[in-house]
Amino acid sequence: MSWWWSGAIGAAKKKLDEDEAPRSFQNVALVVGVTGIVGNSLAEILPLADTPGGRWKVYGVARRSRPSWNADHPVEYIQCDITDPNDATTKLSVLTDVTHVFCVCWASRPTEAENCEINGAMLKNVLTAVIPNAPNLRHVSIQTGGKHYVGPFESFGKIKYHEPPYTEDMPRLDYHNFYYTLEDVLFEETGKKEGVSWSVHRPLLIFGFSPYSMMNIIGTICVYAAICKHEGVPLRFPGTKLAWANYYMASDADLIAEQHIWAAVDPYAKNEAFNCSNGDVFRWKQLWKVIAEQFGIEEYGFDEEGPRLKLTELMKDKGPVWDEIVKENGLQVTKLEEVAEWWFADACFGGNGFTDSMNKSKEHGFLGFRNTKNSLINWIDRTRAYKIVP
Repeated sequence: MSWWWSGAIGAAKKKLDEDEAPRSFQNVALVVGVTGIVGNSLAEILPLADTPGGRWKVYGVARRSRPSWNADHPVEYIQCDITDPNDATTKLSVLTDVTHVFCVCWASRPTEAENCEINGAMLKNVLTAVIPNAPNLRHVSIQTGGKHYVGPFESFGKIKYHEPPYTEDMPRLDYHNFYYTLEDVLFEETGKKEGVSWSVHRPLLIFGFSPYSMMNIIGTICVYAAICKHEGVPLRFPGTKLAWANYYMASDADLIAEQHIWAAVDPYAKNEAFNCSNGDVFRWKQLWKVIAEQFGIEEYGFDEEGPRLKLTELMKDKGPVWDEIVKENGLQVTKLEEVAEWWFADACFGGNGFTDSMNKSKEHGFLGFRNTKNSLINWIDRTRAYKIVP
């Protein structure tokens, strides 16, 4: 599959040929969480003419009404609250032509026990609605992440987690984790129908675009940088010295989408869990300069004097400032809390560094990668192109 290493990696995507004569669909995808950070990438990549397994028909499911920044994707949009089993059954059981399900959404609750309950129920509601009613269903993929290896946020400092680099054969930690719950539901439900395979995808810190994502680090950084530029203050790194200097790995949203699709159509990838990262390492001290340059901020860096900066504190009263930025630059009308997840950024910038291994993925045939610096710039540009930030 040369597509995985030549057609997708860092290259401009081919646009759909609107003059092309209609063809029958080879596969039918159901993307659950289509407005999320990876769902948005799947909605863009699946319909392309050269995507493996295609031509793809795509259904996209999300809880909210369809946003303008997602509307140009050739997707049949279904507004559905999958936390409600009745809504899920009513709207998803009628999709009898589905061949592949991509579940790339999650819900956040105050405790991990509640996260296990709600996210497990969401996946179960989807699969119990689709599996019995889609006779040609062949594959279900779900997305978890690096917290498979370090535990949920609330467990930090309470348990001993795995040391990086993370490999897929590392055992589950002795702490409840909704990622484990999702896997258990996946195994149970797909096991009820012969011929249905599965895959699990574990990205690290995702670089992508979606104002609806609860873990959108690029969007949050862009908003922070825009506020610093507007106020004429330095772009200070709001994290720890360890986070500033240690090695990290990121996962490009398009790359994750490509791996989901690869696992869905390649027989050698069936019934496996795969890490998914760009393949290179970075330090925030290196990328912070790139971010400052992108926003025209001359003074930036990490201040080793004084207490650690936290965005939840720095940005708590910046709503009116954001409103000014939106108005002055003709941006899409948003509220600060809609486009920036300060708590998530604080968590990202408070860690000790993390890396994984992509060996298993490569050994099974997926050779995709990204240059993380280029990925960062690309997603900043995309965020600007949709007029979310100036």
